[in-house]
Formats: sequence, structure tokens, C-alpha cells
Amino acid sequence: MASNPGDRSKVLATLDQASRIGATVIRTWAFNDGGSNRPLQITPGVYSEDVFLGLDFVIAEAKKRGLYLILSLANNWGDFGGRRQYVQWAKDQGHNLGSDDDFFTDRHTQRFYMNHIKRVLTRVNNFTGVAYKDEPSIFAWELMNEPRVPSDLSGKTMQAWVALMSSYVKSVDGKHMVEIGLEGFYGDSAPQRKRFNPGGNYSAGTDFIGNNRISTVDFATIHSYPDQWVPGSTSEQQVEFMKKWMASHTEDAARDDYFRMVYDAIYASVKGGGPCAGGLFWQVMAPGMESWTDGYEVVLERSPSTTAVVSQECTRIGGITP
Repeated sequence: MASNPGDRSKVLATLDQASRIGATVIRTWAFNDGGSNRPLQITPGVYSEDVFLGLDFVIAEAKKRGLYLILSLANNWGDFGGRRQYVQWAKDQGHNLGSDDDFFTDRHTQRFYMNHIKRVLTRVNNFTGVAYKDEPSIFAWELMNEPRVPSDLSGKTMQAWVALMSSYVKSVDGKHMVEIGLEGFYGDSAPQRKRFNPGGNYSAGTDFIGNNRISTVDFATIHSYPDQWVPGSTSEQQVEFMKKWMASHTEDAARDDYFRMVYDAIYASVKGGGPCAGGLFWQVMAPGMESWTDGYEVVLERSPSTTAVVSQECTRIGGITP
């Protein structure tokens, strides 16, 4: 809408409303791929300057109001192009792709997407004169809105794609945070938590715990559509699903706080000469040991925040003079 100067008053009204209610972070698309409805990326690497100016305008006006932006870089769904458009572009160039899921593994679609990342992140805003990658009002980059890989329920395809693309974003822009855009389905890295998924086992090829442990992912997100995910359910059942969905993911996010609380208690006892003389961490594993997981494991090189908590405790305990 902001790409049409005649509609910008509506954008301003929306931003004003967000500011008035006290919002601090908002989210919008940094994509519109192909098609005839004002695409940002017309064909691979070819962009509409008018549409880019619209995004420039949104960022500049959000900044004036003290609003921070999460900018999503692609869509899982067909709306505004999505990964389907990337696959079609590759097919149009004569490449043999079988399904939309090939977006995540095909080198041609990966190249298209990485080029888009670089083009957006290095864009210099015409209203502010600041490159997006240097813009302090951008809160984070989102790799994709609600990515799914139903053809690989093991989660390996998504894990590899997130690792590759989040690392690439960081190589272009080391200042901003990165999040994936997941809905929050649990996968094989936490099988005991799959019971919280819609239907008790649904994953769509994503893994909330495993995907978000990648070191170049800074924070996690979840989405919730109980009316779609629990079809035929009553309003009360949808509310109950939502409560459990939120509680389980909040518990995941609070894990480091829990560890820190336990370690603080152990440290206080050791330092004060109390009966608790130390604590062992259950359990540390290496990459590739997924078949041994029990839901309590930590792969330190994939969990930098937890690693920091454990390391701090080791240093504190080691510094106590007997």
C-alpha cells in the first residue's frame, strides 16, 4: 500500500494507531515476489523501485514514531509469491524441480533467495539515507513467514536451511537479530513435547527446539491458529489448546532462567559452606546424538545462552577458595 503515494495516509493512520496504544514492535513484509499486484521482486534480481520506496517510507515513518520493525524476507504460502514463486522462477529457467519444498534444497532457489536477502539488507533508504542493515529501527530479520517442509518430517531439511540462511543474513548484517518465523511445532529434538502439537504429533518438517538452537538464530517466535489446527473444536477447546500451546513454549524460553536459579542456589551453598557442594548437568550431548535424546539434553555448541549459564557457574565455583 505504501508504494502508492495516494494510499500512504492509510499507512500513517495505521502507524499512528500502533503508537497510540503503546506498541513498540511491529512486523511487516520485505517481499512481494512476482505476480501482477505491485511486486517488489518482479523476477529474480529485478526490483520495482516504486515498491521499494514504499518500504523505505514505512521504515522511515515507523522510526519517527519510535516503532521497531521485524521485516520478513519471504513467505511459505502462495500469497505475495512465496516459495512457490521461487520454484517457478527456477523452472522457467529450465531447472527440474519437483515440488515447492525444493525451495529449501535447490541451489538455484537458494541463490535467488540469498540474492534477495542481500538486496534488501543493503538497500539504502531514500527517506533516511541509512542502509537497512544499519537502521536502528529495524528490530530483526525474519527468514520466512511460517516455513514448513512437509516432504521431510525428520526436520533435517529445515535445520540445514535455517543454519545456512541465518548465517548468511549475519554475514551481510552483523548488527541485527534474526528469527526464523516458525509457528512453533515440536520435532524430533524434543519428542516428549510433540503432544502439544495439533493432533498430538504434527510437525510439518519443523522443529521448534532444534531449529531455534542454531547459534545464528537470536530468538524464537510462535504463531497460533486453533480454529484451523483443531478443526471441529468448540471455542472452549480452542482456548484450552491455546493455553497449553502458550504455556509449553513459554516454559521452553524460560529454561535458562530455571538453570540460572538452580545454579545460584548451588553457588550460595558452596560459598557459604553449606551441604550442597556442586551440581552436575544432565545431560550434555554432541551433534549427531539425536537418537539418544530424552528431552533434557543440551548440545552446548548449539545453545550459546545455556552454555554461558553453565560456564559462569563453573567459573564461580572454581573461584571459591576451599
